[in-house]
Amino acid sequence: MEQEHLDPRPRKGLQRRAVLKAGAAAVFLAMLDELAWSPMRPAVAATALPDIQFDLGSFIAPATSVDGVMVQFPPVFTVFQTIDLLRRPTKTEQTTFADALATIESAYPFSPSGVMLIVSYGLGYFGWLPGALGAGSVSFNNIPRLTLNNSRFVLEEAVPSPTDAGQPGIVKRKFDFTPELGGTDILISARSDTMANVTDVLDWLGGSNTLAGELVPSPALPWFFTGRRVQFVQQGMPRLMAIEDGLYYQDRINPESPMWMGFADQQTSGSGPADAVVFGGGNAGKELTTATPGSYFDNGAIQHLSHVILDLEAFYARAGEAGAAEDETYLERVQYMFRSDPPPSLGNGSDPFLNGGGPAFLPNTFKGINDAAQNAQGIGTLNNAHRIGHVTALQRFSRADDGTPLHIRMDGPGMDKMDIPSTLVVPGNNGTVPKLQFSAFVPTADFFATMRADQASLDLQTTFAVNPLDNGLERFLTATRRQNFLVPPRRNRAFPLLELT
Repeated sequence: MEQEHLDPRPRKGLQRRAVLKAGAAAVFLAMLDELAWSPMRPAVAATALPDIQFDLGSFIAPATSVDGVMVQFPPVFTVFQTIDLLRRPTKTEQTTFADALATIESAYPFSPSGVMLIVSYGLGYFGWLPGALGAGSVSFNNIPRLTLNNSRFVLEEAVPSPTDAGQPGIVKRKFDFTPELGGTDILISARSDTMANVTDVLDWLGGSNTLAGELVPSPALPWFFTGRRVQFVQQGMPRLMAIEDGLYYQDRINPESPMWMGFADQQTSGSGPADAVVFGGGNAGKELTTATPGSYFDNGAIQHLSHVILDLEAFYARAGEAGAAEDETYLERVQYMFRSDPPPSLGNGSDPFLNGGGPAFLPNTFKGINDAAQNAQGIGTLNNAHRIGHVTALQRFSRADDGTPLHIRMDGPGMDKMDIPSTLVVPGNNGTVPKLQFSAFVPTADFFATMRADQASLDLQTTFAVNPLDNGLERFLTATRRQNFLVPPRRNRAFPLLELT
């Protein structure tokens, strides 16, 4: 079995009392520094950097097989740095930003061993441009439209999912928080196997004047940093973090899984090729935008970013815990995650909780856009139960006619106190909570909204009398923030459109 093996080095453990004095953020970062390790990746031959900013697959490593499932592990760390502008940048500052990005890529290789940056822009950024999105403005003239409705842009603000807290009839068990939509001008997604590299680069952009150990003047740009969200993706890391934090359900998390919920989602079959996602690309039957090859944003796309709290107490609950009426066994959880016609695994059999109760790496099989409806009707499902799995619901709309996925996921575990009220008691030693830092690249904002609504599948739940407790992962997820960004091509990644004003 080829995989990223758990680090064999002895672990000295954290000096918890000393670290706690520095606050929860320091605790979390200290945990990551102690528990993470740099994976051994085969060397990748240097090539020209991709014009599609998020087309990183060939710069990471070849896919590998884990338990017979082809997966590709991303850089261990991704930090989502949100930024707001103080004013409209000048054309000179556009050049300054472009030069700063080039300086970073000279200081660090464009690889997991160095730093890989993706720069994207929210509606707020385009609001700073002359004429904003009004008729005749550079934004109006250059941002692609929807093919089926030319009055709408590919970039629109995120909308709540039908199963987000605050939507009609939706109340979350513990984290019942209505999501905040939009609000950020710029997003930088910084990726590396080494957290110190990411921190160094972002601090330099923020004014540290130090880059890769050298004194390098930081770029003078009219912005301020508003927050960082840290994501980590490595086999076994969620289990190690749960142990370090003292979460009582720690032994129920699969020790091989890179995700909090015990199932890997890095399957190569679950994400599409980058050129099928960009505005000027497309796939058979899915030409969604008016962009054409050679246009300003042709190799751009929409990046959705959500901050999601995970109710793992309920997901891993035994009868009586977290209000559960029955055990949430591996067999239950695998159906919530995938499907029930039949489940991709029945578990290990001996203990449905210990070490997850079953395998973490399972195939992401596409059974057609009607599979979720058949599951909801109990056709071919385990015990003919009416159920909806997370993956099969996603596949109602997420693929082209030929089965090619039209999205690329860039999500992973997080652990922090963001958006958790101090009055809410949580298990563990420092008050941080398991999160899903969810990001994905899609052809249009409308595409993501439709895909997310289909994933919620409230229409199938109502039509076929599916118990809400058997509808995927919806009750375990609370999105507190959602926003859409436009990811320009690399050639236009520094303050796009300014040079045309």
